[in-house]
Amino acid sequence: MKLEKSKLSGNKTVQISGSKSISNRLLILESLFKNSKIGNLSNSQDTQLLKKALSENSDIVDIHHAGTAMRFLTSYYSILEGKTTVLTGSKRMKERPIKNLVSALQDLGVDIEYLENEGYPPLKITGRKITHTQVNVPADISSQFITSLLLVAGKLEHGLEINLVGKVTSRSYIEMTLDILTKLGIKSSFEGNTIKVEPFHTEESSPVSYEVESDWSSASYFYSICALGRETIHLKSFYKESTQGDSAIAKIYEEFFGIKTIYSEDEHKITLEPQPDFSFPEKIVLDMNNCPDIAQTLCVTAAALKIPFDISGLGTLRVKETDRLLALYNELKKLGTETEITDLTIQSVSFGEPEDNISIKTYQDHRMAMSFAPFCLMKELNIEDEDVVEKSYPMFWEDLAGIMTR
Repeated sequence: MKLEKSKLSGNKTVQISGSKSISNRLLILESLFKNSKIGNLSNSQDTQLLKKALSENSDIVDIHHAGTAMRFLTSYYSILEGKTTVLTGSKRMKERPIKNLVSALQDLGVDIEYLENEGYPPLKITGRKITHTQVNVPADISSQFITSLLLVAGKLEHGLEINLVGKVTSRSYIEMTLDILTKLGIKSSFEGNTIKVEPFHTEESSPVSYEVESDWSSASYFYSICALGRETIHLKSFYKESTQGDSAIAKIYEEFFGIKTIYSEDEHKITLEPQPDFSFPEKIVLDMNNCPDIAQTLCVTAAALKIPFDISGLGTLRVKETDRLLALYNELKKLGTETEITDLTIQSVSFGEPEDNISIKTYQDHRMAMSFAPFCLMKELNIEDEDVVEKSYPMFWEDLAGIMTR
């Protein structure tokens, strides 16, 4: 997709669909407990794939690129007593490690086999009644592995205690999951490195209506656009007291780029307002351990404005849809930004002039496409394989066009 060099039109409003993270959690819980009604469900491809898998009850489930669905369904099928399910996905999905989650479930007594390579999908899962009440899990793994266990914990006869070993990463996502459990009536606690979830019986509860907040990671691209275009943008539907870790984008962009977030609680709307005469920092130094999914957006914004950056806490980016740190290293060069990367960090080294004909590879990663798109405010560029945005934000290109002018 060719993006012409554009300007940002001020005072436009964008309605972003429900959070993919919240929607996917709720779909698993709805299927297990039948006690919730979901509003503003995400229209992302990932969420639709998960919804389809849960409704079809098939013996072979292909979730393509949907990593969240792979992780959540691994635990879900593990507790369906007597049912055997083959859970598979795309070529890239078969390269994404899942051993820590599988090992935890095997420790709980579940029968799971690797059908191709040890530690990776596809999986053959035979559901069993889980009677064990405790499991140890490394604390520095993907929070989705831990969430996967938490989502089924209330369905277990004696509940579940998860002991996190080591330093906890992406804690905010775990807390989001526990907040959802609480709102559905499932009791839990998180003290120190120990999470406890009590068994939940739906006959003891009333049906719950849950309106899904819009997705803060999707909002991040508009923060970037606002930072580069310096015009006001309105976004719906967002809440000041959000449980989404990526809501950290509001504080980050106010501190480093002068974008103030104004909350309108009655309309569930936020206004992104660039502050006049804002002095950009000499350097951005930031630990994004709790919000790694917005790191790509931040790096592109900083590169466009030629602000040096040193971002840490990014260990999980190596095992996403692609190796996102390597992808950033490669594609930021096209914007004139040289970087150095490690397994956990990315930092700028130098800034030069962008290439004449920029064409951004997306590596089958939706966030690569959307995080680089705001650069069209600086220079014309091409986004390869633009349909990857369907994974999380199918309407992105339409929404982008609606706030731009040449």
